[in-house]
Amino acid sequence: MTGLTIENLSMRFDLPNGSFVQALKDVSLDLQNGELMSVLGPSGCGKTTLLNIVAGFLAPTGGKIVLNGHSVEGPDAERGMVFQQGALFEWMTVRENVEFGPRMKGTPASERRQGADHLLEITGLGDFKDKAIYELSGGMQQRVALARCLANDPDVILMDEPLGALDALTREKMQGLVLKLWKETGKTIILITHSVEEALLLGERLLVMAPRPGRIHKEYRLPFAELGVAQDLREVKKHPKFAEVREEILSMIWEMEEEIMGRTEDA
Repeated sequence: MTGLTIENLSMRFDLPNGSFVQALKDVSLDLQNGELMSVLGPSGCGKTTLLNIVAGFLAPTGGKIVLNGHSVEGPDAERGMVFQQGALFEWMTVRENVEFGPRMKGTPASERRQGADHLLEITGLGDFKDKAIYELSGGMQQRVALARCLANDPDVILMDEPLGALDALTREKMQGLVLKLWKETGKTIILITHSVEEALLLGERLLVMAPRPGRIHKEYRLPFAELGVAQDLREVKKHPKFAEVREEILSMIWEMEEEIMGRTEDA
């Protein structure tokens, strides 16, 4: 059995006052190897909780996750994480950051250097391999984070708002890079975002989640990620269906947000 299966996943956080928060309830989905899925929803819908459970950082209170035939019980190199902030080692060079995972696994120096240099070339950082992390812009640091994740050769790449802190132009360039790496590496990618446009561009599958408790509200299968591999992303946005789906999802999330605000006022 290959791919990622999430089966009846639930997560409940018990609070000191005796109450609890049901972050996720009965979330189920199957993701085939090589699929690119974006996850969208209002604040509090459990997006990041779901990602942290898949990463193995949290143990669910119900259900299970199976990757390529075995249960996910904790963190593992088969699942790589890219955070909103790069979480890089500031005291290391760019190349040393990318080599870190293979070095921990005992990969020979020449092999890990060759692999790191290759990844830095395809992420556009070939001329910066000996630079310190603090010398790089935010967008370049996120490129390093992507390269470091890929250096571990994970089966699944998990991305938690990886482009959220970038300016608009850098973000668009990074979106194109994510699509390029997805197509070239064949990796399975799950990407969390608050941007509807980004979710449309980077998700051949797109999940809209509803809050309290967090659950899958609707799923879309979209052509835009595939189109974006070969086309300028600005051209993809001109596709007639792009605006239609964007407005549908925006209305959906807006209604959820209004419902949340209504609950808060009633409380």
